Amino acid sequence: MDPEVHLPEVPLRKRTDTLDEFNALPAHVFPASARRLADGELTLGGVRVSALAEEFGTPVFVMDEGDFRARCRRLATAFGGGRRVHYASKAFLSRTVCRWVDDEGLALDVASQGELEIALAAGFPADRITVHGNNKSAAFLELAVASGAELIVIDSSEEIGRLSAVATELGRTQDVLVRVKPGVHVDTHEFIATSHEDQKFGFSLASGSAEQACLTVMGTAGLRLRGLHCHVGSQVFDADGFGLAADRLLGLWSRLLADHGTEDAAAALDVLDLGGGYGIAYTPDQEELDVETVAADLLRRVRQTATEYGLATPVVNVEPGRAIVGPSTVTLYRVGTVKDVHTSDDTVRRYISVDGGMSDNIRPALYQAEYDCRLANRFATGDLVASRVVGSHCESGDILINDALMASDIAPGDILAVPATGAYCYMMASRYNMMTRPPVVVVGDGTARLMIRRETVADVMALEEFAD
Repeated sequence: MDPEVHLPEVPLRKRTDTLDEFNALPAHVFPASARRLADGELTLGGVRVSALAEEFGTPVFVMDEGDFRARCRRLATAFGGGRRVHYASKAFLSRTVCRWVDDEGLALDVASQGELEIALAAGFPADRITVHGNNKSAAFLELAVASGAELIVIDSSEEIGRLSAVATELGRTQDVLVRVKPGVHVDTHEFIATSHEDQKFGFSLASGSAEQACLTVMGTAGLRLRGLHCHVGSQVFDADGFGLAADRLLGLWSRLLADHGTEDAAAALDVLDLGGGYGIAYTPDQEELDVETVAADLLRRVRQTATEYGLATPVVNVEPGRAIVGPSTVTLYRVGTVKDVHTSDDTVRRYISVDGGMSDNIRPALYQAEYDCRLANRFATGDLVASRVVGSHCESGDILINDALMASDIAPGDILAVPATGAYCYMMASRYNMMTRPPVVVVGDGTARLMIRRETVADVMALEEFAD
């Protein structure tokens, strides 16, 4: 079997280190509509950040609808149509976003029963939904089959029998993909690398369990094998991993048809789902993965490899989430306190505390994720000093920006903007220290409207059954 492959790290460019650079707006990190006015104030979708903070409070997630939709269209064009692009709803999901995705003709993937319920409540067409999850309950599977979900991705041997029972009971034949671990390691945090052997998702290609799972599905009542699925990881910058994974999955595809294929099986097999994980720029020293180049190279490689194996070229599905919603959103915070702290090496670090933190963005604490941060309500004038932007939670690890040069004149009351927070920040938000979830506001054409209101302590207390 093919060995596991480790792909190299991607080098980064130089970080911001002058006041002019700090006052500049890195266009590739912020949404397309982001601008600085003559007085230095940032606008998003044509709306001043001071107006957004005044109307909706801080912290607040500000989402640029035009940026989101443009990224949907860009991916659809690159991969040959919206049906081929399945927006990964785990990145950010609401009924509004489901409608945008539907408007743009994209498909959707869900990874839980709750995500599926929201998609269906939004009226998203079930025949453009792919269902994921490593531990799907019978109730989840029943809802997926009954609603007419296009594809269900099989993730375990137990699930094969569970789904067969559900489909048979409902009198349906459910189209499925088998999730494969192709043994391709990409350079990302270990918690979001999903292609290596020792993790919970899918069946191993190297051990033969993926092939056995496919054979079991092909012989199981109520199920029809439509193809193979893999996901090499998240925040990936080296596109070679996607092509190598495709090669390996097509090798399995070829063996299935050569050794066990029937005419019906060959006719049914038509989908190669290569997941998502396209890297975006969180900081000025990063550059997002160019999806047009990735798509052209990947589709060409699939055609070539399929031809070499004597296969019909499969349909290629992809599952971007972060690459669509991540750059569309900026989180605004209000500065509360500023203080200088002497470090262990007898230098001084400035701590800038804001009114949010790990409850609205757990990624720095969980993944050591890095973000950009800019003074948003005016131009900075002070010298740049070694700084750390921290939240208001009762944790020393409540750090949003771990190590950056920030202007020394940043003061209480100022507004800080952290871009590229559209993916996972709201969806992983918590109520730690009873700091309730921020609102999500949509901007565009000089107007702002509320998508999701701010959660309140009253909302939390309403969940209690008794307070004796």
